Amino acid sequence: MHSRDGGPLPRPGRLPVVLVVRRTRKFLDRVGARNAAPGETSTTALGDWYATVLFWRPQVALFVNETTRMPLFVPLAPATTVVDRLVAEVEAAFRDFGLDSAFVTGELAQMNEHRIATTASRSVVGSMNDFAHLAQAHRDSGSTDLRELSRALATTPCGPLYGSHGSPDRELVAHAAMHRRAQ
Repeated sequence: MHSRDGGPLPRPGRLPVVLVVRRTRKFLDRVGARNAAPGETSTTALGDWYATVLFWRPQVALFVNETTRMPLFVPLAPATTVVDRLVAEVEAAFRDFGLDSAFVTGELAQMNEHRIATTASRSVVGSMNDFAHLAQAHRDSGSTDLRELSRALATTPCGPLYGSHGSPDRELVAHAAMHRRAQ
């Protein structure tokens, strides 16, 4: 048996292992949809990622993690595989920030299958807009390497994180350490 998007259905009694990407209209228009079921959320430790498109030359997808507000920039083309390439950028970011290899492996394994859903948090969308403006300022100053841009913006203080670790990089490291202790 297969789901609506053609993928296999989970075995009875088991939740599907899935990454949910919550998209803006601009993202949907370019990438298309593997629609998430109503109420479906990511099974990853970090939860859902949000995505939009930046109309740079070439076009770029901006992904922001809901839990940590970690921003990642990925070339949009080819749009049909941009979420698959997100996974490679997630792995690079995790390794750049020195996360435990067991956490990295577990998180990446949960990201093999993905669904696209509508945005659900105005706060995350607001953070995504802030990162888009900051990214444009970095580009205007001559920075064009997307991975370098992701790392630089990950160290930026982020309003929704003021009550915890303050910036996405520190929030990511703390969340991974908490997850490791919980296991």
